[in-house]
Amino acid sequence: MNLILEGFMGCGKSAIGRRIADRLEMPFIDTDAEIERKQRSSIADIFRDCGEEAFRQMETSQLYGLELSDVDAVISLGGGTPMRDANLPVLKRLGQVIYLKAAPEILLKRLEGERGDRPMLAGYELKKRVESLLEEREARYIEAADTIVELKGEDIDEDCLKVIRAYEGLR
Repeated sequence: MNLILEGFMGCGKSAIGRRIADRLEMPFIDTDAEIERKQRSSIADIFRDCGEEAFRQMETSQLYGLELSDVDAVISLGGGTPMRDANLPVLKRLGQVIYLKAAPEILLKRLEGERGDRPMLAGYELKKRVESLLEEREARYIEAADTIVELKGEDIDEDCLKVIRAYEGLR
């Protein structure tokens, strides 16, 4: 059964996902990285050249492709993936979705130097944009999730153990 990590950008989906995949001896798939690999372009460039809607369609296509795979993996989603209605039933079929919930202050600290790499933040005042997007996305993250893991953000190993316990509790 796939372990699917969702949550806001900067919460640690990729870092935690890689460690969990190693511990559980499962493949790790970062959907954003896969889109970049297939498109031979960064997410920021895809947003700039093709627009957000085209990128969101790529995310949906990526999910449908994962649905065809018969290999269980740890999957890290892009922060906006659950926002698209078409993605929710696919996520439910793909595996167990765990919402990695981090406090806004943790997210702000992690995102401070990454604005240029994150098209959803570019051109905005960081704190206001993060608060606005969190407010917009929170209910959908909860709707998509099978469970929620609150991250402390201080010790990645502790956060990984919480996620593994949650995943094992869902199986």
